[in-house]
Amino acid sequence: MTDRLTRTTPAPKPGIVHLGPGAFFRGFNAVYTDEAMQAQGGDWGILAVSLRSAGPRDQLAPQDCAFTSVTLGPAAKEARVIGAITGCLVAPEDPGAVLDAMTDPAIRIVSLTITEKGYCHNPATGRLNRDHPDIAHDIANPGTPKSAPGYIVEALARRRAADHAPFTVLSCDNIPSNGKLAREIVLDFARTRDTALAEWIEGNVRFPSTMVDRITPATTEDDIAELEAAESYRDEAMVNHEPFRQWVIEDDFPQGRPAWDRVGVQMVADVEAHELMKLRCLNGTHSTLAYLGYLAGHQTIADAVADPDFAALCRKMWSAEIVPTLPQPEGEDLPSYTDALLERYRNPGIRHRTWQIAMDGSQKLPQRMLGTIADNLNRGVIPQGLCLAVAGWIRYVSGTDEQGRPIDVRDPMADRLRDAATSDDPVGNVLAISDIFPAELARDDRFRDAVAAAHDRLTRDGAAAAVKAYVA
Repeated sequence: MTDRLTRTTPAPKPGIVHLGPGAFFRGFNAVYTDEAMQAQGGDWGILAVSLRSAGPRDQLAPQDCAFTSVTLGPAAKEARVIGAITGCLVAPEDPGAVLDAMTDPAIRIVSLTITEKGYCHNPATGRLNRDHPDIAHDIANPGTPKSAPGYIVEALARRRAADHAPFTVLSCDNIPSNGKLAREIVLDFARTRDTALAEWIEGNVRFPSTMVDRITPATTEDDIAELEAAESYRDEAMVNHEPFRQWVIEDDFPQGRPAWDRVGVQMVADVEAHELMKLRCLNGTHSTLAYLGYLAGHQTIADAVADPDFAALCRKMWSAEIVPTLPQPEGEDLPSYTDALLERYRNPGIRHRTWQIAMDGSQKLPQRMLGTIADNLNRGVIPQGLCLAVAGWIRYVSGTDEQGRPIDVRDPMADRLRDAATSDDPVGNVLAISDIFPAELARDDRFRDAVAAAHDRLTRDGAAAAVKAYVA
């Protein structure tokens, strides 16, 4: 049997705790940080913390937390061993160990890739959902938290009590103004415990916003076997990713940071225009391709855009509905950016499954589509493509595809969505879910009528025909 990958260089001393060590973190944050330490040194090793599953620890620990980053180019693959991770904890097994690590003054940054649902918030309002089971638990049991906000607030409370400087909270999730959201959620939570603690956090803790971009498809057993055949070691923690990457960070780190600027990270004063560009142009069309592509029988994004109608769908949405709503990001050419996106989607080396991207739509749509729809309506334009995408999501969460086969819908609101989407008024009942749709948008007859018409077409003619009609 082939030996597991082993670390060949000493592990760096930790300076970062990262919550949510999934594939994206390994193919993005860890790679950049590994390169930054090679470029300029520093004690910026990453202690990875899984808030749920023991899987990341079980994959990483046998190989001293080294893992392989595989770049999937259009013509060839390139493998590189990454050594930035110093250890991996499983929070439910030992909450105290996680809090001890986060309280250590050597930790200067706590970063997050916990997905939208990890913030335990109401997506329509951006405020903490105090009825969320994990939040209710953490309010009652601050010393044994379950949620990311619970861990952050308890660790900051302990640092304050010990007179240690606070860490910087660095959100790396695909959410508009992710730093501002993280700040509001943490402050909301802190206010449930102690007004003085909340005031200390408000005055002393920094929450820089970021824009992150790299496609990282889920690793399969075939990927692991292929790497084993090529490199003569087995690495169950390996991650695949596209060649492209972009990280834009608001440069606000009172306790210091890795030399990310030395390895291509854009350190800026304000990331808002960049993150809006990415969320609307990439994530908005990614979700559109996920729901409509899945319904049309396309297993991956590359399969979907190989269909000329689906490629045209992206181009029309960008030019007519998305780019006109965007402020100009510094140093970006928006038409060139969208052209490059389509080429990234077409990369045959990236098998990014439509089903994977379709997960957690109730948490993603407000950031990826609904703001763009509202901006279009405000300028007097009914965005038919985006309304078709919303209708496609409603069809998808009904739980049955166009051939009558069950869909494995993964969403924290899956049961509620299925009930609404299979009712006598699927569009009306789904749009009435205020946790997803802001009231002003849900009440707009232009939006409701466009989604209802698109849903009728999808039900009658199918996704492929509906897309063809839109781009005609």
